[in-house]
Amino acid sequence: MAFVITQRCCNDASCVAECPVDCIRPRPGDPGFANAEMLHIDPDTCIDCGACMDACPVDAIYGADELPPNLLRYAQINAAYFEHHPLETDIAAGAAPARLPRTAGRLRVAIVGTGPAACYAAEQLLGRGDVEIEMFDRLPTPWGLARYGVAPDHPETRGVTAMFAAAFKRDAIRFHLNVEVGRDISHAELLEYCHAVIYAVGASADGRLHIPGEDLPGSHSATEFVAWYNGHPDYADHSFDLSGERAVIVGNGNVALDVARVLTADPQRLARTDIADHAMEALRNSNIREVLLLGRRGLRQAAYTGPEFLALGQLPQTDIVIDPVDIDDDVAAALSDPATDPATRLKLILAQEYSARGVTGAPRRVDFRFRVTPVALDGGRAVESLRLVHNEIQQTPQGPVAVATERTDTVETSLVLRAVGYRGVQVPDVPFDPGAGVIPNAGGRVHDGVGTALPGVYVAGWIKRGARGVIGTNRGDAEETVGAIVEDFSGGRLATPGGDREDLLALLSRRCPNLVDRSGWTLIDAAERANGAAAGRPRVKFTRIQDMVDTARAR
Repeated sequence: MAFVITQRCCNDASCVAECPVDCIRPRPGDPGFANAEMLHIDPDTCIDCGACMDACPVDAIYGADELPPNLLRYAQINAAYFEHHPLETDIAAGAAPARLPRTAGRLRVAIVGTGPAACYAAEQLLGRGDVEIEMFDRLPTPWGLARYGVAPDHPETRGVTAMFAAAFKRDAIRFHLNVEVGRDISHAELLEYCHAVIYAVGASADGRLHIPGEDLPGSHSATEFVAWYNGHPDYADHSFDLSGERAVIVGNGNVALDVARVLTADPQRLARTDIADHAMEALRNSNIREVLLLGRRGLRQAAYTGPEFLALGQLPQTDIVIDPVDIDDDVAAALSDPATDPATRLKLILAQEYSARGVTGAPRRVDFRFRVTPVALDGGRAVESLRLVHNEIQQTPQGPVAVATERTDTVETSLVLRAVGYRGVQVPDVPFDPGAGVIPNAGGRVHDGVGTALPGVYVAGWIKRGARGVIGTNRGDAEETVGAIVEDFSGGRLATPGGDREDLLALLSRRCPNLVDRSGWTLIDAAERANGAAAGRPRVKFTRIQDMVDTARAR
């Protein structure tokens, strides 16, 4: 019996290092790893040892004979990958990451952010030698997008936080939560108390459409909507008009699919998750029965991943609608071409299946529209309709480009959510590239925008590379950044801090009377879990900062 990797794969690659026969692909460093939708196990080489399953932080690996019915297809998906990429095993281990020399002394690093990128950076540092790590978050809770970005019906994906929580129990790591860098402590002050600072602050700004009517009530970013239903304190008081029967999502990446799934899910299913209470109440009373997802290019260029597209088709009492017109010659050519990669092939086959299934009369539907671009939102006091233009796809040396035609349409709707990407936000006193939406850097070392490195300043995650990749992508990214820090520290290129970590804690305690440390977060976490257990849910999140602070003080 071989083991099989399934939908929840986070590309963390913890499993790769554990496999004794080197049968998991792609590996970190392999071509295509950074953009891989998931990892795969070669069924012909797997020796059924189970080491990969034990290492997986999100429980994505099953024995082939133990796959649940909704995941049976993944046995074929894993095998298909190796039909396209025949396995060449190379069990020789790669070079071990450089460790800190004992003679260099103890390295102290501040990490701004506590999401996956920050946590992988901390994990890497802990494995390199004698370190002290100070982790900062402006909220009283850690884990960033793993807490506030992952859809509530994907709880296993959040399992990566359990791995971090277990690793971070040691005294080498301190949490400084409810502390905002740039407001409560400056960038310069961090460097007074630490050898290095890693900014792992993500990309919290949403992309814009830049069309008339975009700021009408009823038009929102998917960022807001996701944060709202996940209980983010900044969005607890937001409201969304769910009174109409149709919602429109501009974009067709995984975030768009998450939002479509939440809008069309059976409220009883959502009620068993940790979705925010205010969102659950609103969705119980929602009138939305149809969600349109708009993509400016064709089916082959859709941004969603195959696993998420497959999961969407398993929603009960929901039709997935794809116009047969979109199953065009381009799709047929790709499916008949042996060179078409397995990830693209899977998405096209699924599209064929959904298109052939058609409309069954289910009470809800998710309708994909390709080759269309919004040009205006219309309405009096709020959004009433969306105007769009149809595109044709032209091939260029840079790839397929959507070009507007003269054909237009109008779609009636009172809710439009744009899911067209994320951008970083500037951190006070730190260089920023507004065009790319990132902190300028070379291999994780921050520079001034023209190539001059800033000693002791580093980046990891989306603020480093842009908003792409899944949770596990941050692991290799963090390894590169931490490698640069270790190299700079070992080479004597980092200034010695003027104060120690106790001095830093004393400063923060004076300035931030509501600071939440690891013990305080443990109390918040326990209270949320207890409230959830009483309601038959994994947790009930606090959505007010003061409630979190009060809970953290109850000791």
